[in-house]
Amino acid sequence: MAFLLNKTGVVSHFRSHISQKTEDALSLTRRAYHIEPGPREKALLAADPALKRFKSHKKSVWRLKRVADVATIVVVAGCCYEIYVKAVMREEARKQAEAASGSA
Repeated sequence: MAFLLNKTGVVSHFRSHISQKTEDALSLTRRAYHIEPGPREKALLAADPALKRFKSHKKSVWRLKRVADVATIVVVAGCCYEIYVKAVMREEARKQAEAASGSA
């Protein structure tokens, strides 16, 4: 009896997967159609001469990003160097303290 219940559960499981796959296929075909934007959307996407002076210039923005990237790398390298120097100084101080306590 338990075998029949399990078999029914398996069959219903496969049926639910098949129905989900067909629904996904239908939704994909619906998305494939291209709809032209309406007049309102076209008006919103049109270039506005009042906003022309706020437009960023690609070359200057690219240059600014490059400068910021270089500055970030320099700051990170400086921080790493400072951490390294402190670690080396601490290690040297520890060795000198061991040598002083060992000879005393």
